[in-house]
Amino acid sequence: MELTKKRRGHILKNSICFVLVVVSVCCLSILIFSMLRLPDISLGSTSIHGEAFRREEIGKFAEMMIEMLPEDLAFTIFVPSVKAFDRELKLQVNDSLVGDNVNNTYAILSRILGFSAVPRTLSSIMVPFGEEISYDSLSGLTLYISKSSDGKLLVNRVESEKLDLKKGKIVIHIMDGVIMDAEFEQSVQPDYNEGD
Repeated sequence: MELTKKRRGHILKNSICFVLVVVSVCCLSILIFSMLRLPDISLGSTSIHGEAFRREEIGKFAEMMIEMLPEDLAFTIFVPSVKAFDRELKLQVNDSLVGDNVNNTYAILSRILGFSAVPRTLSSIMVPFGEEISYDSLSGLTLYISKSSDGKLLVNRVESEKLDLKKGKIVIHIMDGVIMDAEFEQSVQPDYNEGD
């Protein structure tokens, strides 16, 4: 009788030890695999080689918009060109960043950032010819993106000027217009009835 009790106690202790060892090994292997950084998935022969942008080619307002995003997270931003900022938003560096206009300019830029930034990497090579893809921007505006026959991107009917610039994990496309919703577009349009 005593021999069977000793065996049961011995088997019970061994099975508990065995389970503890298995659980420890599993936890340790999960920890090791999670600490190892797996390389980014390449896109085969079409890997993303965005060129780093130069500040003078994107303009001060676009640079301010890009600085609002964290560099360590993947974003794609469709920033207006210097001419588009002036033409559609009437923003000029000499006037808009002086005195009381600074706060209004930052408010406009943060709204435009919400309309034109997508929380993912989207290089021009990822957009197929002849197809339209759509993504929601940070503000929830749906961006309809297609590629023309000459390789330019069209985003909500706004054509690109320069593609695939990079800053950290951010992909930057310079656009010949401003991407915004109808309500915001109406709010920044000049009021022609002011003189009446």
